[in-house]
Amino acid sequence: MTIAKSSFLALTICFPAALGSTTENAFLAEAGSEQSSENLNQRVGELVANLRKSREAIKKYEWIETTTVSLNGEQKAQFEKRCYYGADGKVEKVMMTQPAPPERKRGLRGLIAEKKKAELSDEMKQAVETLHQYVPPAHDQIEACKAAGNASIDVVDPGKRVRLNFKDYKMPGDKLSIEVDLTNNRPATLAVASYLDTPAKPLNCNVTFGTLDDGTTYAEETTLNLEKQGVRVVVENSGYRKQP
Repeated sequence: MTIAKSSFLALTICFPAALGSTTENAFLAEAGSEQSSENLNQRVGELVANLRKSREAIKKYEWIETTTVSLNGEQKAQFEKRCYYGADGKVEKVMMTQPAPPERKRGLRGLIAEKKKAELSDEMKQAVETLHQYVPPAHDQIEACKAAGNASIDVVDPGKRVRLNFKDYKMPGDKLSIEVDLTNNRPATLAVASYLDTPAKPLNCNVTFGTLDDGTTYAEETTLNLEKQGVRVVVENSGYRKQP
């Protein structure tokens, strides 16, 4: 009888303690979730402000765009373009160097090579058009992702760098990720995981951002990979100067 009474007392003591522990954990989890949500909203807001400011400021500049195209690890072409914003607010590109004409093969092998080249050229155009939907990132699309609940935040380096992720950014199943340098609240890198007309044709892109003297952020180097096709395109932007 004494044993039973002791067991009952132990249960009555442990149960409220366990209940209190569960309630406390739930409270902490909820508080952590709210804090994370507030942090996400803050970081997205700061990113959007930077993108808006830089998108307008960059229109005052002209720069050199160097594009290098490689196929299966072998460089196939490299060319330079002078870039600037026209009166219509769109980027104008003037070719400065022409890529060397490829050596043409004769006969059936030549016809097959030309057909493959045409197919690859079409896919390259589609890839570039797709890439322009992500780079530079559009602040309104980022805000739409956040409003739809498709934004999240990862801590890369506490107090120094975070990663903002936006899923279903342009197409179902895609993802745009931007790492933000917390020391200056500017984007540092960007990664895109997307595809062409079908997920069976994956497209991956990585961007490193640079900063001009006035604080304007720009895509310093962009690397586009079409792994299945063996294509790699690197675009470097340099020589920024204000338009006369």
